[in-house]
Amino acid sequence: SQYLPRLPLSISLVFALLLLVSYLTGCSDRPTDAQLEALRQEAVALNAMMVGTQVATKDQTEWELVIDGQTATGKSVRLSWSELEALATTLVQTKDPNNTSTPDGVFNFRGIAVSKLLDRFGVAPDVQEVTFVAYDGYRSTVSLADLRQYPITIALERDRQKISRSEGGPLYLVFPNTEFPQLEPKYPDRFWVFYVTDMIIGTEPIQLKVGDHSFDAATLQKLPQVSLEENVGYRIGWPVGDVKLHGVLMQDVLAAAGVTVPSNGAVIVRGKPPIYRDPTNPIRLKGSDIENCNILLATHWGDDRKPIPANMGGPVTLALSDTCETHLDDRRWMTFVEELEIAN
Repeated sequence: SQYLPRLPLSISLVFALLLLVSYLTGCSDRPTDAQLEALRQEAVALNAMMVGTQVATKDQTEWELVIDGQTATGKSVRLSWSELEALATTLVQTKDPNNTSTPDGVFNFRGIAVSKLLDRFGVAPDVQEVTFVAYDGYRSTVSLADLRQYPITIALERDRQKISRSEGGPLYLVFPNTEFPQLEPKYPDRFWVFYVTDMIIGTEPIQLKVGDHSFDAATLQKLPQVSLEENVGYRIGWPVGDVKLHGVLMQDVLAAAGVTVPSNGAVIVRGKPPIYRDPTNPIRLKGSDIENCNILLATHWGDDRKPIPANMGGPVTLALSDTCETHLDDRRWMTFVEELEIAN
């Protein structure tokens, strides 16, 4: 196979995820070489854009880690860089599968054992997994039992140096595979997450903000329920091929909030990952698109209408029907949707 350029994991593996999902789901469909090459080129371009704009992003010392989901209190917690530094007392010596320059080298990582964060903020009784979300929307889900048993670590330093954005920093999810080789088959390189911004314990409850209104699961359930069956644009953790999605139309949510989109206006959709909150490149939907196209805020999926968990980008995702215009590209298949804002 052709060797791939050195890219942060959360971007460089985007083009390979269709293969991974096909394998995991037992689906017989496989992406073509042309599709893989298109995804590879997209990954290269996205990586170049993010590294190129690195100076315009937050300074490393302004970086935060947000802990969301089913904590003991159910409330989100933001840890500042100084707080992260104070907690970073775990040392891990391991090979780094993403460092191709010295693939057999053992690196010294300093960071925060995830188990320490779990102990500090607590975990609801029914939680079985934790999902780590990156700046660019990539995510990786790890079992709670393994996080408690092994020193899986959110690293701040590698070999006594801060981890730069171009190398996946400032926060990098590291697995101690050298000391515990039994972890490597279960958590290969695709689970190592670059530029971690969020740690979701279990799955958050639905909280969708629309103007001054907030919708939870119960209020969304009172709105007309709509189903779509589409070949989804979600890249990670979803089956290949058509998938049934269930939820509410965006236009119904806006109406319930008493919000009117001007004819020349738009709705900006924001999600949890910072890339979905970039004011210079927002996810922007025209008022005419919302009126004429089935744009779904999905909360459930599959024949049995399962809630969308964090490991699939839930609890709310943005989905498009095939009636939508082609200019509503796959970037609009957004995960972790949290907010709708009316814009002129």
